[in-house]
Amino acid sequence: MSKSASTPGKRFMKLASMTASIATKTVSNSIRNFNADEDQKNEARSKLFQNIGVQIADTLGEMKGAVMKVGQIASQYKDIFPPEVAKAIAKLQRQAPAMPFAEIKQQVEKELGQPLNKSFAHFDEQPFAAASIGQVHKATLHNGTPVVVKVQYPGVDEACESDLKQVRLALRLMGVIKVDKKLQDRLFHEIQESLHEELNYEIEAQNLEVFRTFHQALDSKIIIPKVYKEHSSRRVLTLSLEKGESIETASSWDLTVRNEIGRRLIQALGQQMFFLKRFHCDPHPGNFAFREDGSVVIYDFGGVKTLSSDIIGHFKTLVNAGRQQDISTIENQLTELDALAEKGKFPKELYNAWLEVLLRPLTTHYDFAENSAHHDGMKLVKKSLKYWDVFKPSPDTLMVNRTISGQYWNLIHLKVHDNLNDVFEELVPVQH
Repeated sequence: MSKSASTPGKRFMKLASMTASIATKTVSNSIRNFNADEDQKNEARSKLFQNIGVQIADTLGEMKGAVMKVGQIASQYKDIFPPEVAKAIAKLQRQAPAMPFAEIKQQVEKELGQPLNKSFAHFDEQPFAAASIGQVHKATLHNGTPVVVKVQYPGVDEACESDLKQVRLALRLMGVIKVDKKLQDRLFHEIQESLHEELNYEIEAQNLEVFRTFHQALDSKIIIPKVYKEHSSRRVLTLSLEKGESIETASSWDLTVRNEIGRRLIQALGQQMFFLKRFHCDPHPGNFAFREDGSVVIYDFGGVKTLSSDIIGHFKTLVNAGRQQDISTIENQLTELDALAEKGKFPKELYNAWLEVLLRPLTTHYDFAENSAHHDGMKLVKKSLKYWDVFKPSPDTLMVNRTISGQYWNLIHLKVHDNLNDVFEELVPVQH
């Protein structure tokens, strides 16, 4: 973390100052527009949210470390913010300035309990990736095995608790979280759990081993790095070096290879959700690499969501009700998933139009590069806006929705052109 904002006191003051500034802006806006008509109030509110969103993004981005991670997680839950705030928070990038090697060396030696040259024959001083809570270096073990070493920045975990409280306070003061207090508590509890797990590399090591064993039994072309336990700890994670090409490179390959990769991404996600009941929930393209034999390498198992059997059951029933355009069952399942505020309010013809759009990429011969479902969905949004409050973000569905839509965009980047209906039916068999 940067020295300028590394001590808990300085971090607290910086965040408290941001919160106070947001509160002042919000109150001023209310007073200034007290007698304005509805359109003027909406325009003023939109401008306020834009300003506040930019302020939050700038402050969190500047501070790095845990609070930047909090901002990134908040951007994953963008459904709970107005679009102006979500857009600004989404600016928080994973790339962050690298930490000086001397501090990284000290952290590795402290965590592994011995000098760096005892643990590794070679350790690159320059990281090849730096993010909000740590950075990644290439290294070589004494037996000649090439590895990657993920090192957490010193002090990040201690700053997390207060960072999260301050961000939540700032959002609450500006009144931009679009959900009630009870749901807010559940959402922030989930963010806290997610952050706690991501900061504990021992949990990530367990995730890697579980998913590696699971996929090895099903598909040898899903490749997950191996953990070197004796070179790992709570804040250092040493993994096998698994090489692959970026999504940009893979998008230039032959269509048959791209289609095989697309099928593999959807199949792996479905197998995780419906059979393992735990899934890798960070579908950012940088967390995947690809090989020309159709193999998919999956990195970064810090973000894993576990689903209960009940939730899986609701999703399966929901999918089958969608296939049959059974609106009554759809609304019952959305209510069970805490994603519907009121039954019978959203028009049936709009439900049917949305079902066609949402199911099109999985049930027809679909050209992801053309992306017709997304374009038609954008038109439907305008017709659906006045009913939008009927649906609400649910802690049980947010990460599922985000991960599925993330993989959908990965297939768009890969320019997949295929009929995935057989994969879809294999994962969620049609109920008659």
